[in-house]
Amino acid sequence: MSRDTLFGILLAIQTGTGFLGNSLLFALYMHTFFSLSHKKKPADGILAHLTLANALTLLFRGVPSIISSFGMKPDIGDTGCKVVLYIQRVTRSISLYTTSLQSTFQAVTIDISGPKWAWLKNNISTLIQPSIFLCWVISMVIYSEIILKTVANRNTTDVTSGYYSPFCKVSTYDHQVAVTFLSTVLIQDVLFLSLMACSSVYMVTVLSRHHRVARLVRSSVHSSRSSPEHTATHVILMLVCCFIFFYWTNSFLTAYSQFGHQRNWQLEYINNFISSCYPTICPLVLMKNENRISRLNFINSRSRIFIH
Repeated sequence: MSRDTLFGILLAIQTGTGFLGNSLLFALYMHTFFSLSHKKKPADGILAHLTLANALTLLFRGVPSIISSFGMKPDIGDTGCKVVLYIQRVTRSISLYTTSLQSTFQAVTIDISGPKWAWLKNNISTLIQPSIFLCWVISMVIYSEIILKTVANRNTTDVTSGYYSPFCKVSTYDHQVAVTFLSTVLIQDVLFLSLMACSSVYMVTVLSRHHRVARLVRSSVHSSRSSPEHTATHVILMLVCCFIFFYWTNSFLTAYSQFGHQRNWQLEYINNFISSCYPTICPLVLMKNENRISRLNFINSRSRIFIH
């Protein structure tokens, strides 16, 4: 078995697992929103967008890489390349924003007291959906430049600078346009990553303070009341750590491959695997804190017993 085929099998397992997990959670959030509104949580809107973005990222990034690793080179044309690369970039941006928003939301709700923060804690739930919708619009506008510049790669030996894959490539940018585009993306990413880091540091500080107080008070009632909230906080912190690690690893490998003199397709496969790790791990981490899945299974099993 060749190394490319082995990569293809590994990517297929990763893509299938992640897509199934994200689709399951997205279906759960939609079912809760439309049928079980009394069980809806404030963060469900954020997580619904996150799982949707993760599923689309895995589908439009993983499938082309799998096809390429097995030696198949279908002609998807310029339109197909524009659609695939555009959705990849937009959903990556949405994944970054929703992870940042989720960490900020948890930081606001976990332990903010005092009158000056009361308005934010009381109104943050109503600001979630408009802010996510605005992020979709901004991301679609920013990456619209890709639609104009992406073309099908019909000559694999013609390696140009910029984005390049076995199927697609980005035609040469005007220098001023390229600087503006990259600066906009960089500012956006740094802003959301900084927000994610600040909220994570705050949550760690709150958890540490609560742990010290709990040891002094030794109150089982206090611990039991705060445990679900703190469990959710641990989950969010785990997601943030995973996102930051895989983001910087992917960014380093992308920069290395873009500025290299020769294309290393095996490095491209590794980079695609790294970039798909967070969308794959994310639903598995969320499921640890999602007891509604087990409850739905329990209800379904009870319903079958009652019917029979």
